[in-house]
Amino acid sequence: MFLLTHDPLRNHQPNNKATFNKFRSIAQSVVPACPKASLPPPNLKLGIRLSRLHPAVSQNRLLGDTVRSIRAFLDTDRPCGLAQRDFATAVTLCPNLDKLDLSLCGSVSSGESAFDDSVIDLLTSGPRISSIRFTNWSDNRHALTQLLGVWNMLKSLVIGGTPPELLLPSSRSRSPSSTSLEPFPCSLEKLETLYTLEFGREPSSSSSPSTAASVTPASTSQAVLHHLLHAHHATLTTLSLPSCSRATARVLEKCTNLKRFSVEDGRDLGVALSRLGGGGTLEYLGLGMDKEAGLQGVLDAVKAGRGDRDCDSTSSLKEVMVNLWDGGKLHRQLPSLRMACALGGVRLEITDNVKVFRGVMRDEH
Repeated sequence: MFLLTHDPLRNHQPNNKATFNKFRSIAQSVVPACPKASLPPPNLKLGIRLSRLHPAVSQNRLLGDTVRSIRAFLDTDRPCGLAQRDFATAVTLCPNLDKLDLSLCGSVSSGESAFDDSVIDLLTSGPRISSIRFTNWSDNRHALTQLLGVWNMLKSLVIGGTPPELLLPSSRSRSPSSTSLEPFPCSLEKLETLYTLEFGREPSSSSSPSTAASVTPASTSQAVLHHLLHAHHATLTTLSLPSCSRATARVLEKCTNLKRFSVEDGRDLGVALSRLGGGGTLEYLGLGMDKEAGLQGVLDAVKAGRGDRDCDSTSSLKEVMVNLWDGGKLHRQLPSLRMACALGGVRLEITDNVKVFRGVMRDEH
């Protein structure tokens, strides 16, 4: 699977209409079955036949220049699937590429490199990608560390699938056996970790994070998560976690510039929310809660913005998003939260749809 997202109107040529018409003819030569009516600007998504991608791009650079994001699915067990080198070559042919959504699956053992050195070299020579969503369903837990060493302009990272292991390659070695703890060569601003589903199914829109043991609490191992937080605590402004243990909470205290923080399972939240982000920077807070979840930390964070005497810090909190599940609507402190937000001028959004919750907290609304 190979999906490109094009923006033909973001072109520096003076005649954008002519540019789009030229792009339309190229796109139709790549995907002959695509009718003219299905090519509306500005965000055009096309399924590209890989055998026709390289000739089309080499004949006219317009197609490659207009690609802003790529979504690719690499399956090592499919002989006719997208080859890693072809994928990497396509990336290098798109100089303005900014976002990459990559899924990896297949039987790639942890004793082998998930990506060949030649593939890593191609990706390194390609565009400066700033946003990556990487979902790893293979058996190799070192794939993420290979990719993170490629792009030094990376700002946003979303991790899902097989929990990665903390075997970090040094700048001189791409081997997964290296155990260097050097930070990755980038300055992350957004970090999101997703749930691992044991049966390979997406949770329903109303499912809780603890549904019938089908969800592993944290997709990303604690060691990798803590290393990323330690390495990029000074630049992180957005953080989304499945859960937050007390050990993770201690690391979070170093993230003094957080503006947006969410945790899908807010039970036993081990962090003082009123001091999160150093106190005074947190603007958006989201958490999932059942009827037994503790809300005192959220109430303290809301009250801190009003300068209450019982709070030792002030905040710039603007919005609180709550996802209710497993009887959360009956929580005895929910009326107190409504009142505190109303008095403090903090917007309160309540939902029982986990997909809506994720969309809002990812700033997709």
